Amino acid sequence: MARPLAELVLSDDERQTLTTWASRPESTLRLATRARIVPACAEGLENEAVAARPRVRSATVGTWRRRFVERRLEGLADEPRPGAPRTIADADVERGVTGTLETKPESATHWSTRGMAEAAGMSQTAVGRIWRSFGPKPHLRETSKLSTDPFFVEKVRDVVGLYMSPPERAIALCVGEKSQVQALDRTQPLLPMTPGQAERPTHDYVRNGTTSLLAALDVATGGVIGRCHRRHRAKGFLRFLDEVHARVPREPGVEVHLVLDHYATHETPAVERWFLRPPEYHLHFTPTSSSWLNLVERFFAEITETRIRRGVFRSVAALEAAIRGYLEHHNADPKPFVWAADADLILNRIKRVCKRTSDSGH
Repeated sequence: MARPLAELVLSDDERQTLTTWASRPESTLRLATRARIVPACAEGLENEAVAARPRVRSATVGTWRRRFVERRLEGLADEPRPGAPRTIADADVERGVTGTLETKPESATHWSTRGMAEAAGMSQTAVGRIWRSFGPKPHLRETSKLSTDPFFVEKVRDVVGLYMSPPERAIALCVGEKSQVQALDRTQPLLPMTPGQAERPTHDYVRNGTTSLLAALDVATGGVIGRCHRRHRAKGFLRFLDEVHARVPREPGVEVHLVLDHYATHETPAVERWFLRPPEYHLHFTPTSSSWLNLVERFFAEITETRIRRGVFRSVAALEAAIRGYLEHHNADPKPFVWAADADLILNRIKRVCKRTSDSGH
């Protein structure tokens, strides 16, 4: 006599859950198969008939039929697998993490895996696994600087408000200067990239002079007005303003808003007089030490990464020609940079940073 089949009846919620598990892309193949077996068993079919659908053994169908009857949906999950017991307790993990974050070695500025392993009494492999799991990276360091501008909050709201809610019938331009762009040439020819081998320039280089790139980024369109100047003076900035004034389309009733930083050449008496002439320009200054608020810096980062950093320039003229070529290519099909963080989000993040640094004891 065959063993009688356990009666299996599904509720509406269970049937819906099993359908979701069987069709959800995130489900594992094992769980999806089990989620198909159980509804088939609820139809009153024999194990052999059910096994033919997902192409599994009838014994497998019997196992999951019995597990579901005994423990319902929870019975379809994998049971804990046997294995070697843990050798690192939770207290050891906590000691490794807190020691990395809150202490420093006596003869170094930061912990290494070997140093922390010796101090915590664990293996180097265990320390590396803990760091990967919880995220401390003592070998990395990033720079930061908080603005001391007394009108920081007001300027942040002003500039970010211009990006996210620009006035109607207005042109917003972000003006900035990328100074001291070096024309660098390598001392030996470049070894080109090959399959399995990265491009290899020499580590040493020859300086062939510098230039400065003045740029005005149209926030709405992404187009850029750019000009190179060999000398870093206010006269060059005035000539660039004349070029911007000539190239910006002006219609009656259209205002022009300029986002500027507190660069020395932007605040000379001659520049101030230039802005007093008609038509009126509306100026929006970023806080001190906050050039990241100026969207033109995003364009400077892009041209540096894609055209300048890995370029080889035997003269300043060659560097300036490359910059002009990049500007022409960019303006042929410009794409705007979308500002997504509102003023409250920025100010709350800075508030948390200030609180964390003020409570750190440094």
